[in-house]
Amino acid sequence: MKFPYEEFGFDDVRTYPLESRRSKARLDDFASPFRRGSGVTGLVDSLPKILAGSDLRRVVDALARAHREDGGIVWGLGAHVVKTGLSPVVIDLMERGFVSAVATNGAGMIHDFEVALAGATSEDVDEALGPGRFGMAEETGTLLNRAINEGVDAGLGVGQAVGKFLHDRAPNHVEASIFATAHRLEIPVTVHVAVGTDIIHMHPQASGASLGAGSLRDFRYFVSSVARLERGVYLNCGSAVLLPEVFLKAVALARNRGVALGELTTVNLDFIRHYRPETNVVRRPTGGTDRGISLIGHHELLIPLLAAALIERTSEA
Repeated sequence: MKFPYEEFGFDDVRTYPLESRRSKARLDDFASPFRRGSGVTGLVDSLPKILAGSDLRRVVDALARAHREDGGIVWGLGAHVVKTGLSPVVIDLMERGFVSAVATNGAGMIHDFEVALAGATSEDVDEALGPGRFGMAEETGTLLNRAINEGVDAGLGVGQAVGKFLHDRAPNHVEASIFATAHRLEIPVTVHVAVGTDIIHMHPQASGASLGAGSLRDFRYFVSSVARLERGVYLNCGSAVLLPEVFLKAVALARNRGVALGELTTVNLDFIRHYRPETNVVRRPTGGTDRGISLIGHHELLIPLLAAALIERTSEA
């Protein structure tokens, strides 16, 4: 059947009053101009109550509530957080009581260790790989493996072992170490290792027995921390695979033991959306509660902004 050239008639199109429609963007939710002197609180309050503007407020509210009610705040930190220079911000939050526990991966531990020793980290892989120099810094391979091996033999987890090693030896830049600060403040720090992924595994001092036993011990410490977040917050900052997988298993174990985590808020911060953080951090653990939040942006901007907003919010209270 062939259709004819025939114009569609518009004369009988049905309409409705604009005011009767439910609109998703309303003037009440629009941004307001920033007022000089209103501080970070004024900046956050000036954002639109739409999409990421609303989500940022929700994260600040959840963190402030968890701090006020002792609900707990656990930070999962990918290595990029250290590499982008955010250790001083994290350490300040630790000192102020906004950190209940820290979890990271092997790379995060390595960067923190190198910063404490040398005040610098993150080699140029493209430059070092060709001549066979990549990952071969003597102090990193020897001292960090020694800290892990000796600490795990003494009954510590990997995070405890490295934090104690740095705190006790006090290298030149120890004040910039999240691990040493965690040891000093008695804040749990756990390291979740995938064997073969980290440069220290390329050195002869690496012990699979120590890495495995210590990281499994850290996983059990981490589960204990997550199980305390009934009214708390878990933040995944820059880990695309490992920490989201570990977190999901921790939630599963907590609920297996009868911990509902019914008012848990989860937050993922990264500059793009990844499948596992969105699924294992934002959606699954908070299913049905609308307490999972994604903030998309660069860590070096978002984390200082969150920290400043949180500090101002709680000091005003």
